[in-house]
Amino acid sequence: MTRHLTLGLLCTALVVLSATMAHAQAGAAAAAVKASPDLVSALSKEIGSSPEQAAGAAGALFGVAKSRLKPEEFSQVSAAVPGMASLLNAAPAAGNAVGTAGALSQLSGSAAGLAGAMSAFSKLGLKPEMVAKAIPILTSFVGKSGGAGVASLLAGVLK
Repeated sequence: MTRHLTLGLLCTALVVLSATMAHAQAGAAAAAVKASPDLVSALSKEIGSSPEQAAGAAGALFGVAKSRLKPEEFSQVSAAVPGMASLLNAAPAAGNAVGTAGALSQLSGSAAGLAGAMSAFSKLGLKPEMVAKAIPILTSFVGKSGGAGVASLLAGVLK
């Protein structure tokens, strides 16, 4: 009897934790929409998504870039994007890891990084092939605000 009660409590705790994480994810996405409205709007229009989905998608791709660039290089990209921290927080957790962009930043290698982005897009309710449509929007935005060199850094790691 105690075993069933413990199992029941554990299941309840997992449901509550899952709901709490989903609520936090939604809050992070809403904050990212407000923090970087121009980028989120352009991306949302290009990939046919809600602003919240676009914020999470941008965060997922910037998370890949963060994991591949040297810190001083990523700081250049980050400086070109208002609300970068909010965008990174809006990205869904990768795999079974707990967290947001931090989980994505642990991925290494070209295939793993873009596979993680595709997985994040799926979790956002977006088709994985939208990754290819999103990358030029991000690099264009970064180029307009940070210059061609910074856009080239970003494009190079999102191939």
